[in-house]
Formats: sequence, structure tokens, C-alpha cells
Amino acid sequence: MSKILSNKSNLQVLYEDNHIIVVNKRAGDIVQGDKTGDKPLSDVVKSYIAEKYNKPGNVYLGVVHRLDRPTTGIVLFSKTSKALPRLNKLFAEKSVNKTYWALVKNPPPKATDTLVHWLKKNPKNNKSSAHSKEVNGSKKAILHYKILKQLDRYFLLEITLETGRHHQIRVQLSSIGCPIKGDLKYGFDRSNPDAGIHLHARYLEFIHPVKKELVKIEAPLPDDSLWQACLD
Repeated sequence: MSKILSNKSNLQVLYEDNHIIVVNKRAGDIVQGDKTGDKPLSDVVKSYIAEKYNKPGNVYLGVVHRLDRPTTGIVLFSKTSKALPRLNKLFAEKSVNKTYWALVKNPPPKATDTLVHWLKKNPKNNKSSAHSKEVNGSKKAILHYKILKQLDRYFLLEITLETGRHHQIRVQLSSIGCPIKGDLKYGFDRSNPDAGIHLHARYLEFIHPVKKELVKIEAPLPDDSLWQACLD
């Protein structure tokens, strides 16, 4: 499993070599620049690389995938133009294993299950809706979950995805009456103090695009009492 390599500039680097860099995203960070104008995580990583390796001029960094702004956990970037298309292909072919942890207040109907919905995105409010049957403009979404632990007031779920749809985990769990803690957009009753949600990209497994070796990454949980209770 991975280990933390650096905390420079509040950047938690989980893995790094010549071709890729993996970081542990904090709640509130945006992966790539958007209309808010806030500094994206990609720029923070570029600054880290420039400083660490004393690189003059522009630093190359390829964005391979994204996490929602309130979500925490693993984000993988490409450091070379050689690795980027290979990583993109791995994700497109669903050859990357992604595992998430989520905290929900309500117990799901089953201890373990597969959820299948058709999700339709509304760009106006940046929100997706889940449907039991295909509707115009919808995309099929499949995830698997299981209960890992029951806390005093919450349930820890482990989730794996077959598809990567807009807000997929958030909207699918909400559709079975299990909105994620802090996720006001999808039905939780109050927000978290940091405006994040208790959804964490916990594990990532993939074949290295250049070395062809299996890479396994584990992202430490955020430092709050509820997440830490999941480890007790």
C-alpha cells in the first residue's frame, strides 16, 4: 500500500515517480480550474513539482480523472505526455479499480447490494437525478456496496463502481434513502462544517502505464473524529 511522501504546501503526496503522481485531495479542493476561478489542485501539484525539481518554465501535468469538490481522497495525475494517453485508456477500458468509503445515517435496505439506475444530469443546477428505467438523455449507472461497519449513529459503506457518472455515488445512495453525511444537495439534513461530505476515494489499483507493474494506493482518511472512528 502507499505511504505519504510529502506534506509540502498542504499537499499530501501518496505516490510519485517519473511518470505519475498521486495525491490525497482535501474537501473543497477542485481538481481542475472552473468558473469559480479558485486555484485548482492541478496548479498546486504543478507548483510542488516545479519547486521540488527546480523546474523553470511551465510544468507538464495531465489531469486523468476528477473527484467532486466536496469529496476527499485519491487523485491521479500524469507527469508525462507518454503516460497520459495510456492512463486515459486504462480508465476508458475500466481497467482501474476504484474503491470509495461513505458514511450514511440510514441503514441501506441490504447489507450488500448492486444498484442499477439511469442517471440524468441537469447542467443548470449541476445535479443528477436517478431513474429506475431509461429516460431521454440518461446514462446507465452501476455500483456495488457493502456495509463495512456500524458506528453509533452512522454506517460505513464500501463502494466500487462499474461506471463513472456525474455524482454517481451520491445520487444512487440518496435514491435508496441513504444520503451521504453532509451532502445537502442529495438529501442529507445538514452540511458539514468544512462544506465537505463524508465520501472518500480510499483505494486505487491499476497497472503502471510505463513500468507495467501493479500499483496499489491507499488514501488516509481525513482527520475528523467520525472518520477516525471507522478505524477503531
